[in-house]
Amino acid sequence: MSKVVRLIECFQSYQGEGPDTRKSMLIVRFKRCNRSCPWCDTSVKMRISVESEYEIQTIQNVVDDKKCGLLITGGEPTFNLNLSGTLDLINYVNCNYYNVETNGYGLIKLIKDVDPKKNVKYILSPKLFSEKDFDFYTDLTKRIISNEKIYIKVVGEDKKIVHDYLQFLTSFNINERVYIMPEGKTRDELFQNQHCVFDMCEKYKFNFSSREHIIYGFV
Repeated sequence: MSKVVRLIECFQSYQGEGPDTRKSMLIVRFKRCNRSCPWCDTSVKMRISVESEYEIQTIQNVVDDKKCGLLITGGEPTFNLNLSGTLDLINYVNCNYYNVETNGYGLIKLIKDVDPKKNVKYILSPKLFSEKDFDFYTDLTKRIISNEKIYIKVVGEDKKIVHDYLQFLTSFNINERVYIMPEGKTRDELFQNQHCVFDMCEKYKFNFSSREHIIYGFV
């Protein structure tokens, strides 16, 4: 019997953020998350969407037909039962490239059990709302940053805690693996906030990430 994963979405589109922006992807989305972020652009979708079972072989067939990569997102791909589903997707679906978008909740566990030969980019998006968050993400970053498959994508809010984390990142020689992106659920909000983010990228010498799925509406 084919392995199955429980998802709320599975469709071909394009990566809109980070290092693989514009690449063709089969986007698979898990429902649940351990965080509640005020600027989350999928919170309503996660709340109202019903999970369905998708066979791994069916996902493989779409990847083969569309000649695309696999983008695993959520929700949170490493949260509770989502973690085993994410492992199955990476280890049993064969494609040329994978993106895992994660808040880092179970990232170390995930990396430990993924086939190391797989071409995976783990895209860590820190959720920086409190000193507890800051301590968690600075500690996590120290533990994983030597892994060149790790990329960091920060929402560029003009807040002290965000600036402190970006300043912390400058102590590592990883500029090519750090992206800052504007906050916003709509095209207008992104354009309104992007000027601040360009300034932050210039200050800390990191990369600017657009959010093209929101700008162009392809997701």
